[in-house]
Amino acid sequence: MARLSRIKDRGFWLACTECKGRNYTTYKNKKNTPDRLVLKKYCPHCRKHTDHRETGLEAKAGK
Repeated sequence: MARLSRIKDRGFWLACTECKGRNYTTYKNKKNTPDRLVLKKYCPHCRKHTDHRETGLEAKAGK
């Protein structure tokens, strides 16, 4: 239950920079990392490792 409340408060999607697919949800401490997060993750749609950027939880895929 605690994890769900953390994702609602500080959560966001990680979207692939190539296909714009939203593949992962995560959260972060905004005091330690105020900038937008970019991680290299596996994209099942592209079937390769690509950069994934932080997007809002309400953001639509591909926008």
